[in-house]
Parts: sequence; structure tokens; C-alpha cells
Amino acid sequence: MIYPYLRSALFQFSPEKAHHLSMNALKIANNTPIVNGLVKKQFRKEFPRLEKEVMGLHFSNPVGLAAGFDKNALYLDELDALGFGYMEIGTVTPKGQPGNPQPRLFRLPKDKALINRMGFNNDGVDAARDRLAQWRKKGGSNMIVGGNIGKNKVTPNEDAWRDYEICFQTLFDYVDYFVVNVSSPNTPGLRELQEKGALSKILGDLQNINQGKSKPKPLLLKIAPDLTNSQLDDIADIARTCQLAGIVATNTTISREGLVTVKSEVDAIGAGGLSGKPVREHSTKILRYLRQAIDPKTVILASGGVFTGADADEKLKAGAELIQIWTGFIYEGPMIVRRICEHLDNEQ
Repeated sequence: MIYPYLRSALFQFSPEKAHHLSMNALKIANNTPIVNGLVKKQFRKEFPRLEKEVMGLHFSNPVGLAAGFDKNALYLDELDALGFGYMEIGTVTPKGQPGNPQPRLFRLPKDKALINRMGFNNDGVDAARDRLAQWRKKGGSNMIVGGNIGKNKVTPNEDAWRDYEICFQTLFDYVDYFVVNVSSPNTPGLRELQEKGALSKILGDLQNINQGKSKPKPLLLKIAPDLTNSQLDDIADIARTCQLAGIVATNTTISREGLVTVKSEVDAIGAGGLSGKPVREHSTKILRYLRQAIDPKTVILASGGVFTGADADEKLKAGAELIQIWTGFIYEGPMIVRRICEHLDNEQ
């Protein structure tokens, strides 16, 4: 009930500042035993009927946090306390990089949307590995953690496969699954790697390494919502050829269609990926197309415009096994996981 007021206060700060303030406040709360107990009691609830086995992993519920929120594995305990069934760290790159100049994250409150051009800002894969190792050593959490991996901005596309390999090898012992991100619009030339030849090289190399391990990890691909049906057919072919465990559909869009926010304001923001309510319908359309195009055993993690239990239910009925939230978390607040799960539990 109080989150709308808290959100109004946070929205007085820049989006990045508000993010750091809220997550650091949650970290302080998490490190205070009495407050931590109250947080978990309020936000984390067990939903036995929503538990499921996907990709050989046990998910306590199907609601996950998409990559980009905790890029550097800094808030794992805090996010676990909010009831997420799983989350993705990253996108991480071999070397740390600052990302694009600020400001690079913008709110469109009238549309319940965000535009970002972060540019894979992160501390580097070694830092992420060390934090994950420390978190794993503590134990006490069953939350599934995925590793979302990318390439450094300065790495030419012809050498991109090396960056993905470095991240894969470095994180292998510390994440439960991997997502290859070639669909962010904020790294120059990155989306060119979604073309069949380049993508087959990256995924084929990773899968060769993966299958050489004693216990291979599920390997997924995150795609853009701006692909044509022909390109989606290529993705389906690659998923079969490279034996991918799944696809994350979808990343942010470069489209600005259907926004309520006045065009001059949107134009003033400039380049970046749009997320939130405006992408829900098209993202679900992509999901439905893929569900028909790919092997039935290939799972889909649905991301794009999930704010409510009804939104999540729509994605699951369209063919997704799991759903992810990001922008909805910003606008709806920390009760979003519990509310979505309660809705889905009532639908059972």
C-alpha cells in the first residue's frame, strides 16, 4: 500500500540513483536480523503448486528477475528475500567496462516504460565469479541463478566468440544456466551477431565446451523483439542445430510505436532499448511464433511487459515455461513476485 508513495519519492532521483538507493537500503535491511525476518515474511511465500522442473533445474516458482538489474551479483540475498524463483546476473563481459555515458536510463511513467542504453556496464566476469563463489559458499538459498554473458564493446565481432567463451568458462561452476546475449541494442554492432553464421559459431563453440563437461549446463539464447519471421525461423534452426535448452524472448525493442508519451520527449531521450508495458503484446506475439517454430522440448523464458499475474498467465498460456520481470519491478514494487504467484496459484 505504501509503495506508490515510496515510488514517488524514488522517482525524484535519476533512475540509476534510485536503483542504487533502493537496493542498498534493502541490503542494510537484509543485514539486520529482525528487519530481514520481517522482509521475508512479507515478500517471500511458498507456493508448492507453482514449483516446477525446467531444464533439469528445480524452480520454487516461475517468476524470475531478468538480467540487467543485478549486473554484478551484488544483491543475491536481497533478491532471494523478495521471493524470486530465479534471477540472472549480468550481462557480464570478460573485462569490466563503464558502459555508455550518463544519463543512460530514462523513465516514461505515462507508458509504464523505461528506455535504457546502459551498454553492458559491469565489473567484469572475474568479479562476478568471486561474488557468486562467496554466495555459494554461504549456502542457505535454493534460488536458481543464471549467467547472462556478452562481449566487450572493444571486441570486434569476428572475435566475439572468444569473449563468450571466457565468460562461459569463468562462470561455469557458479551459475545454474547460461544465457547468450546478442540482442542488446546498446553495444554497437552486437545485434549483427544474431545473423545465422555468426550466431552458429558462438553457440556451437560454447556447446562443444559445454558437452565436454561432466555435467553440462543449460544454454539459452536471448533474442530481440525486432526480428522478422524469417529471422525467427533461423533462430529456430540454430536452436535445433546447437541443441539449445531454451530461448529468452525477448530483450528490449528499438521501436517507439504506440507510446503515450509525447514524441518530442521521446525523441529528446534518443537511442536505447524500450521495455515495459508497451512491449508486452509484441513480445507475446514473438513468443507464440517461436513456440510453433522450435522443438517442443526447447523451453521459452518470457520477458517483456510483465506487470501483473494476468500478464504472467498470458505468457505461460502462450507457451512459456518461465517468466521474467524487470521494468514491472520498478513500477509495481517488491510485492510483485508474491502478487503474480498468488494469481497463478489461484489459476491452478
